Amino acid sequence: MNNQVYIESVQKWVEQFIIQLNICPFARKVSVQKRIRYAVQPADDLDKVMEAFLNELQLLERLPSEDTDTTLFILPNALAEFEDFLSFVDVAEGFLAELGYEGIFQIATFHPNYQFAGTNETDAENFTNRAPFPILHILREKSMERALENYPNPEEIPNKNIALMNKMGIEKLKILFGK
Repeated sequence: MNNQVYIESVQKWVEQFIIQLNICPFARKVSVQKRIRYAVQPADDLDKVMEAFLNELQLLERLPSEDTDTTLFILPNALAEFEDFLSFVDVAEGFLAELGYEGIFQIATFHPNYQFAGTNETDAENFTNRAPFPILHILREKSMERALENYPNPEEIPNKNIALMNKMGIEKLKILFGK
């Protein structure tokens, strides 16, 4: 598949799941303003994936947030196993600190098999972080701070999302995700 197919799949997920269900109350604005960058790394080699991730950090640092506020770093051919994905994320977060990006960027994670600690694989709440492909969402910390300033009780967002997923139920969510 070419990269555009992956991008379109993730854009559809953002529009029909993240925005439509208000999973992230901040996504609509950056989506409408076309400030989300969709970057695909089709390699399955983890060294190439990490190199591309580091390049993406550098690119995002150079781009003004008014043009590109955030990146969805899509990995359609790598890290299919959730535990491998988590290990990769740990390394990526280590590089954030090592390269001086701590406090500048943060990573939110999404995976087709996302599973929170202490949950069962089939628990509906896991869908809050499930996506069509493994994704590292690179967020600018300053943008998040600005968004959170005007949002009442942001700490309640995860609880609201979990309640919504549980209300929708696993069968409806599976249909929504085409499983």
